[in-house]
Amino acid sequence: MQINRYMDKIFPDLELKPPLFYSWKIGIRFKLGVNYNPNHIYENCPYLFGVYERAITLFNALHSTDDDMVIVIDVEAFAENETVKRKLNVLSKFVKEKSVLYRLTQHTLPYFNHEEDDDGAYPIRRFLLNCKPSEIRYIPMIKAICNQDMGIKPSLYHRVYFINKSKNTIFHIYDDRGCDLLAASTETIRGIYNQYNEWILDYDRNQIDKVFNGNDHFK
Repeated sequence: MQINRYMDKIFPDLELKPPLFYSWKIGIRFKLGVNYNPNHIYENCPYLFGVYERAITLFNALHSTDDDMVIVIDVEAFAENETVKRKLNVLSKFVKEKSVLYRLTQHTLPYFNHEEDDDGAYPIRRFLLNCKPSEIRYIPMIKAICNQDMGIKPSLYHRVYFINKSKNTIFHIYDDRGCDLLAASTETIRGIYNQYNEWILDYDRNQIDKVFNGNDHFK
């Protein structure tokens, strides 16, 4: 597959799975959710408004409208007779023209064990959509990804990776808590590192600062 050749060349040995940040040498982990209170979660509540604002701001800072992008969506099939087509119908609301969906391809990944337990192994259908940011409704899509654990619709609970082939970056919102930004070069995302430095997750800040302040072979 073309995307596999691209990944082998630009992100060798990187496997697309969480936690993405810890699997690549150049990256930033941002905190999206601030002041979470489970008793005050509702549609368009202040907490979620802040999550949306950060996630959309970072996406816009990273992507230009005409960049060549691949959206990778991993869908777990929890039953043998479960129709993946039905599950992927949700994507139709996130494209501006239905014809974009004709570019959608898919293949099956090796079996996947749940992180929480080992009670079962389920195949993953990996869908790939070649597109440009201008061809998708990325704002409602990002909101749906952020809603996945909030009990709020629309919700997109599949793993979604935005691979920017024009800038050689990968953007992954894992849920309302945060997102990972990976790059082939520090210089590609140094501006984002500087401008949104206050949003960096403090737990990983020392590791991130070392990458952007003194490791020349990463540039």
